[in-house]
Amino acid sequence: MEYRADALVRAARIKLVVMDVDGTLTDGRIYIGPDGEAMKEFSVKDGMGISMLHTAGVATAIITGRKSTIVERRAAELKISHVWQGCQDKREAWMQMKDEMQLADRDIAYIGDDLNDLSLLMRAGLACCTADAQPEVKYVSHVISGCNGGNGAVRDIAELVLKSQGKWQTLVDAFAGTKLAPAYGQ
Repeated sequence: MEYRADALVRAARIKLVVMDVDGTLTDGRIYIGPDGEAMKEFSVKDGMGISMLHTAGVATAIITGRKSTIVERRAAELKISHVWQGCQDKREAWMQMKDEMQLADRDIAYIGDDLNDLSLLMRAGLACCTADAQPEVKYVSHVISGCNGGNGAVRDIAELVLKSQGKWQTLVDAFAGTKLAPAYGQ
């Protein structure tokens, strides 16, 4: 993972992590059968990262350009209650989301991978991208995951946010059923 000098300070104040889908939560492949879109592949590691954010009190949302029942199902499984699909201009959803949740740009992290994510990355308090993101996206990002889209990039960034906020070790201890010593990765 690569990050700018101020990324950890930015991550410490994040209250909401917003994600793109294709190329971020998935590897960008879309499998289309004779009746339309058939499958997208999601990482369970990303799902665990999202669940850990929720447990720690960090909200999550999706803003995506495509519309898919598969995304609705995955979001429901992960209890992502703020989902905007079919957004040709993602800025409209961003502004609506900010108003509904009463947040400022600095409170929001955005994870994307492609040119249609630039406008939100440039607004976000913490701009993040996948390892296989477009060069222009990497250029404006505070954090570049060590993982490609659909292969743990969201988990990577979730861990960074949780560690920056001092919440990671408590979550690890809860999974272990005891306090681990020494604190790993802190």
